[in-house]
Amino acid sequence: GVLYITYAHGTEKENATRLARAVFDGSSLSDLEVLYDAKPLKDTGHHYGARLAWGGDGKLYMTIGEGSKYKEKAQDMTSSFGSVIRLNEDGSMPEDNPTFGEGERPELFTKGHRNPQGLAYDAERDILWSNEHGPRGGDEINIIERGNNYGWPLATYGIDYNGAKISPFTEYEGTTQPVKYWTPSIGVSGLAVYRGDLFEGWDGDLLAGGLSGAALHRIIMDGNEPVGEEQYLLDRGERVRDVRVSPDGAIYVATELREPGSGKILRLTPQ
Repeated sequence: GVLYITYAHGTEKENATRLARAVFDGSSLSDLEVLYDAKPLKDTGHHYGARLAWGGDGKLYMTIGEGSKYKEKAQDMTSSFGSVIRLNEDGSMPEDNPTFGEGERPELFTKGHRNPQGLAYDAERDILWSNEHGPRGGDEINIIERGNNYGWPLATYGIDYNGAKISPFTEYEGTTQPVKYWTPSIGVSGLAVYRGDLFEGWDGDLLAGGLSGAALHRIIMDGNEPVGEEQYLLDRGERVRDVRVSPDGAIYVATELREPGSGKILRLTPQ
């Protein structure tokens, strides 16, 4: 009966991704408790990350973006920007988190991310999957593994929005390559692992939303490797913000247009 909530907190000049929890009685929330704020505070309104997933170890994993103009912070181990962090359920720091060097933040689990907008634990594979926005190109799907560095901005398959190179490297020593990347970007957002037999042949595939692409993407998997891709909902022209799989195998998709009040929740089943 406890809900864990992430949101952008603070002012235009000083803000951060915040994690809180509250008791849900079926109709309202009470006893709100703040558990964590990203460090340091920033003065941009972009790239909060803020996705949550419980791992197979019972720990809470949370994504934190690099704040847009602070991309170098993704390689700064004294900052939580550009990371996946790992917390106990009360927001305290697990003693067995990986080490990243002098001055490291104790919550860090991985670094070198841009703006991770999807996080999903796959119990059958025992894999924590994430997807993240690239710049102009270079959206990624990653397998999140303890202590890894995923390269941003040292290596990327994208370029800056003005066409300039961010890095001459698509691979960099000591960093981890994505399982899949998109160039051009789809504006990847939301991630789920399909488990069930309602959609025949989909068991184990990944589902990712597309904002700029305005589609639901099914990444067809062979084990841990993507072998194909299909797109759905293209005729609606709605940005896909998030995706979830229900226990009965139906797929729930959050969509939006750019106008206020345009958000919808869709429930998808086979025809």
